[in-house]
Amino acid sequence: MSLATVASRALVGFDAPAVHVEVQLANGLPSFALVGLADTEVKEARERVRAALLQSGFSFPHNQRVVVSLAPADLPKESGRFDLPIALGILAAGGLLDPAKLAAAEFAGELSLAGELRPVRGALALALAARGAAQPPGPRQLVLPCPSARVAAQVPSLDVRGARSLAEVVAALLPGDAAVPLARAQPWPTFTPPPGPDLRDVKGQAGAKRALEIAAAGSHSLLLVGPPGTGKSMLVQRLPGLLPPLAEDEALAAAALQGLTRSGETRAAHRQRPLRSPHHTCSAVALVGGGSPPRPGEISLAHAGVLFLDELPEFPRAALEALREPLETGQVTISRAAHQAIFPARFQLVAAMNPCPCGWLGAAATPGAGARACRCTPDAVARYQGKLSGPLLDRIDLQVEVLAASPAALMAAPDGESSTTVAQRVAAARVRALHRQGRPNAALEAGDIDSHCLVDAAASRFLQAAAEKLGWSGRRLHRVLKVARTIADLADAPQVGTAHVAEALQLQRVLPG
Repeated sequence: MSLATVASRALVGFDAPAVHVEVQLANGLPSFALVGLADTEVKEARERVRAALLQSGFSFPHNQRVVVSLAPADLPKESGRFDLPIALGILAAGGLLDPAKLAAAEFAGELSLAGELRPVRGALALALAARGAAQPPGPRQLVLPCPSARVAAQVPSLDVRGARSLAEVVAALLPGDAAVPLARAQPWPTFTPPPGPDLRDVKGQAGAKRALEIAAAGSHSLLLVGPPGTGKSMLVQRLPGLLPPLAEDEALAAAALQGLTRSGETRAAHRQRPLRSPHHTCSAVALVGGGSPPRPGEISLAHAGVLFLDELPEFPRAALEALREPLETGQVTISRAAHQAIFPARFQLVAAMNPCPCGWLGAAATPGAGARACRCTPDAVARYQGKLSGPLLDRIDLQVEVLAASPAALMAAPDGESSTTVAQRVAAARVRALHRQGRPNAALEAGDIDSHCLVDAAASRFLQAAAEKLGWSGRRLHRVLKVARTIADLADAPQVGTAHVAEALQLQRVLPG
């Protein structure tokens, strides 16, 4: 009886826990048993592995009992990533491979019937987990199919090797001088994305532009309310150009989350913040995540970036209400009977909507704007705006009205500031916040507000009076304080003053709730 163990990793949500692929060759009736809570795709590995071994010139133990155990047994396993470690385990149990070289690496890869290696989903997540689990004197190698290896090679301080076929991997694991080492994988070359749309293109809308700058500086959530054609979507499309580039860890996490989807891996974490804009017909599962096995939703794919929800009241109520917890915690937990999957979801929510079903409520009051008169009844307006619950609106930091402008005003409007100019102010304000508290102002916890959002006496009295008159909750009061702190950072003020609080108050409560 012979036994071999090969290290690999599963993929459960955003985590990639270690899996020990144990292969036993024993005398008995010829059979192939695979145990360890394996999905259908994993169980089908026996046919792929048998064909791949034979096509690669190796023998398959047809006259022995083959038992493959994927440990731990209570961890779900899915996809074809275990094909390569199972094939190597069979060869190692037969005495063909060097046990020391086999123990020094982790393996993942799907095999074709011809023995070629196909890419696996979640290569960056595997690499991040392998680096985090590294123990002295150094991390083990991570062996992946070549396209996946180039993606995983973006993770620094990790030895990633790429292979095109099973035969190449076996050649590297042969004992003695007969081994042919695998080449170290090189990451996909980073590239500079083309410049996005410029804020200079938006004529007028000084108030909305100011709100966009504040939202970018403090990572605040933002709701734009206005008639059709006033530039709401145009403004949001320019928000990523105002945000500072991602740090290395943020870029890797964002790219790893993108790699968990069926669309495949991103080639390079080029540190550009993601902008996700799902259609308003998407379900709660598509927005938040779910399925079996769990997949990340739009809020996780927008991690460290922007989630733009256009036509906000048209989204299903259940989908919008599911945003409430992730907006507070920065992560989403998807629970199933057997296990839980946790995905990071620290995104910046930006939404846009019309003020009423027809869209023209209040627009006709703007002289020369050419807007039509609203034909909605008060009940219809109340029902439309009532699709957004009070608890959800309470979690949106800035609510800004985007007014219609007349053609004459648009033609006469001078060019505004460019995205580059505004981005410089945003970056400076973010540096002040990070130096003071280590995170953007929107991410401050309740216990940190007293120490980091210092308010002078006059501003404190003014804010208390406004909160009492408007009936604010404690959450809303804290959010206004954080917005005022961001405004003070943009002005390079060490303390929050009355002018900062007054501007923060002007950016609240466009809608009832």
